Amino acid sequence: MVSQDILETLKDKQQELSKRIDAITADFQKGRSADFAEQTTESENDQVLEAIRLEAKEELKQVNRAIQRAKDDEYGQCITCGDDINQARLKTLPYTDYCINCAS
Repeated sequence: MVSQDILETLKDKQQELSKRIDAITADFQKGRSADFAEQTTESENDQVLEAIRLEAKEELKQVNRAIQRAKDDEYGQCITCGDDINQARLKTLPYTDYCINCAS
């Protein structure tokens, strides 16, 4: 069974990532400068923001999957070998799906 602390950590991370994704999406919806030099800088910034957004979306998927696994009473078990994931690993990376052996 998943501890309340880990579940709260997962839900906090879920909210943090959702806010980050929403903020980046809102930034993309803002108008861009008519100045060509500014557009170049904005384009470069957009590329960085898009990479951050994609990374946040992937991490959010992992967090959502961990929350679902907790609801299904499967949290803390490696999805590859079925062994228990070390508690220290779960504390460090609470949304991991893999034990240290299978993650390698």
